[in-house]
Amino acid sequence: MPFKTLRDTQQPARSGRKHFAVLLDPDNLTEASCLHLLQLSEDSHVDFFFVGGSLITTENQASIIQLIKQHSRIPVILFPSNSLHIDKQADGILLLSLISGRNPDFLIGQHVLSAPILKASNLNVYPTGYMLVDCGRQTTASYMSGTTPIPYDKPAIATCTAMAGELLGLRYIYLDGGSGAAKPISAEMITAVCEAIEVPVIVGGGINSPEKAKAALEAGADVIVVGNHIEKNPGFLAEVSSVIKSYNIALDVHR
Repeated sequence: MPFKTLRDTQQPARSGRKHFAVLLDPDNLTEASCLHLLQLSEDSHVDFFFVGGSLITTENQASIIQLIKQHSRIPVILFPSNSLHIDKQADGILLLSLISGRNPDFLIGQHVLSAPILKASNLNVYPTGYMLVDCGRQTTASYMSGTTPIPYDKPAIATCTAMAGELLGLRYIYLDGGSGAAKPISAEMITAVCEAIEVPVIVGGGINSPEKAKAALEAGADVIVVGNHIEKNPGFLAEVSSVIKSYNIALDVHR
C-alpha cells in the first residue's frame, strides 16, 4: 500500500501498482446514502476513504466516520481543511501543506495548531504537498484558501513545485483539480510530475469517466481519487475499480 506512517523509517515506495480512493464530503451524506456507498465501495475494492472537504458546514463528520468504522474495513484517512476537522476515530490524516499557494495559514499555520493534537493521537500522519490546478472553474478550495491555482497548461510550474515539496521532506504529492472540476488534470502535467519525483502521486478532480481514470493512471498517478461524480452516479465506483484492476493485472503479468 502506498501510505506509510511518520514512524516508518523508509520512504513510501512507488511500486507501479495503482490504488483507488473515494473522497466523502460529510456535508453531502446522509446515513442512508453513506451506507449505500459503503456497500458499493466494498464491492468495488476501494482502497481508502478520504473524508473531509474545503468547507464543512455541518457536524456530520464524526457520525459519518463512526458509521464507516462500524460497517466497513476500508481505512479512513482524514482530508481536513483546518485543525478543527481532526477526528481520532480515523485511521490516518493527510497533513496537507498547500504548496501551490502562498497563504501561510495553509502552508504551516494550521499545522502548528494541529501538531499537539496529532502527536497525542494514534492517527497515522501522511505529510502531503497539496497542489491545486486550474481545471476550468474556481473551486471551493481555491476560494477558501485565497490562493491562485497552478495554470492548467504549465506542467513545468507543477513539476518544480512538486520537486520542492519532495526536497522539503513531504512524502506525498496530491494534484487536485478540485471538487466539480470542469476537466481533469492533463496527462502531460501528471507525467511531468511523476517523472520528476520519487514519492507517490495522488490525482483527483474531474475524473468522471473510465477513460479519464485510465488516462490519469497511464500518465503515472499512483492513487486516483473520485468524489463529486459518485454522488450523482454511484455505479461509477465499479467502472473505476475495473480500470484499476485491469491495470494491476497487466502489471503483474509483465513482471
